[in-house]
Amino acid sequence: MNKQELIDYCNALKESKSRFINCIDVDRIIDTIKQLDEPKPVKVPPFVAVWYEINKENLDKNIAYLCLNNWGEFINDKTLFNWMSNTDNFIQILINMHQFGYEVEKERRYRISMPKTRNYMNNAQFLCEKDGKIFWCGEWYPFRTKFTRKQLEEADFGWVFDCPGIEIEEVEL
Repeated sequence: MNKQELIDYCNALKESKSRFINCIDVDRIIDTIKQLDEPKPVKVPPFVAVWYEINKENLDKNIAYLCLNNWGEFINDKTLFNWMSNTDNFIQILINMHQFGYEVEKERRYRISMPKTRNYMNNAQFLCEKDGKIFWCGEWYPFRTKFTRKQLEEADFGWVFDCPGIEIEEVEL
């Protein structure tokens, strides 16, 4: 029974003139029912959404494979493997995705600069991208400068997150 069906049932009881319902304030009960929270879609990283879309038709069986088999053999994507390994309730999250829907989290984006490397115009160097290549440049405005962690790691710039001389600014897309 969902929330609306329960409200309809209470309204039907109210109109039934039953001697058992007369001592109960059905309107107050209905107002309380209306305040119940509806289940909200689960927020998940993009790679979890991809796995779910591939496996949603036989979700129960595929979750069982995750639990019974060696995850390393079952999962090719190590990012997904790491998420499952570091998320206490990943099975519940997958089930909630199936029951209540899901939203894909926006990936964080970063602007990376080396402020101590000023050029003759006193500009810092930024990580920039043009034609699919990421590189350091002195003037960032004509190039793309917002990157996900995954993009930086794939371009062998993952080390910037651990380097004390690098400025990392989280930015909006």
